Amino acid sequence: MPAYDIRYLDGEGSLAHAFSAVCDNEKRARILAHAMKLPSARRLEVWLDEALVYARDTAPMALAH
Repeated sequence: MPAYDIRYLDGEGSLAHAFSAVCDNEKRARILAHAMKLPSARRLEVWLDEALVYARDTAPMALAH
């Protein structure tokens, strides 16, 4: 199984957190990336070796009043 690098970037585009995970496929890596996202992350990226396979900008969740 491939090892994916999951990276979280802050609002300035700097790397805030990263980890590697062995996943069956790209879809599972994407799901894991979303599940492990820190509230402060503004972008998440999933890499397989040198290839960016998924990226998503994340907006902070609105608070219910």
